[in-house]
Amino acid sequence: MLKRTQNKVAESRIALPVIATYGVLIWLAAGLVTQMWWVQFLCITAAAYLMVELNNQNALIRIYSRMVSCSFLVLTCTTVFLFPSWQACVGTLFFAAFLLLLFRNYQDKQSPGSTFYAFCLFGLASLIFPHVLYFLPICWILMGSRLQMLSWRTLCGSLLGVLTPYWLLLPYVFWTNSMDRFYAHFEQLAQFETPFDFESWTVSHWLCYVLFIVLGFIGMVHYTRQRYQDKIRTRMLFDCFNVFLWTSAVWLAVQPQHVELLLPIMTISVSPLVAHFIALTHTRWTNIAFYVILAVTFTVTAINLWMSLSQL
Repeated sequence: MLKRTQNKVAESRIALPVIATYGVLIWLAAGLVTQMWWVQFLCITAAAYLMVELNNQNALIRIYSRMVSCSFLVLTCTTVFLFPSWQACVGTLFFAAFLLLLFRNYQDKQSPGSTFYAFCLFGLASLIFPHVLYFLPICWILMGSRLQMLSWRTLCGSLLGVLTPYWLLLPYVFWTNSMDRFYAHFEQLAQFETPFDFESWTVSHWLCYVLFIVLGFIGMVHYTRQRYQDKIRTRMLFDCFNVFLWTSAVWLAVQPQHVELLLPIMTISVSPLVAHFIALTHTRWTNIAFYVILAVTFTVTAINLWMSLSQL
């Protein structure tokens, strides 16, 4: 089979080190040292490692390729405006770890323990972004319909996992007499802004949002056509990525103020889709598309980096 540039890059053993170096340079240029974004940087670094494990443990790409983690790092670099937000970076880490633990339980209805740990991370993320709790019913639906692991034991494990961080927090809340703040945390779930109000969005937000939508659409169409070549397990996991991606995209369009929560979820969800497209297509047109994707992504990164630096 003819190997084009996209295939050589996707199968290269130096692709991840090169992209990792590129990511570090983007962070340094954005102000990693001067702005002391060490916590955020370490969270994204750990999330990138978890994406490597997510691919290795689930064989998302049926050939040797590091494109899942490479795609994640490249797309994360486009969201330069999120670098200062420790909440967004910690949320990225928690979501990647949540998927890694959750996917281990594929077709295992007798795994309340690992399900509990996965949803503990979900609960920790909800301490930062309470609106992530709206994803809980979606997770249960995917556990039943795609991961085939939903049972009373795993359901109870997931509920206990989500509640555990709050139980651990309650003694501190009582000790500091801050029950009002505790209640206010959940009151945010009932607060909705004007739908489709994008006044707070900058050009950077729009560029990343549109880029992720386009890449997600390309990846979804490709995978729909080629999914018969993958194992059933892989198909089910990619269905989960699709659900998380498009749910986040629609929600972000309706409630744009949640960009720090939803854009990282979109980044993690779209990375395997675009990685599968790059690694497992071989035509002339897909090779051209690969060059276009690289050019557009690097351009978006450069624009967002320039706009971020101009605001410092």
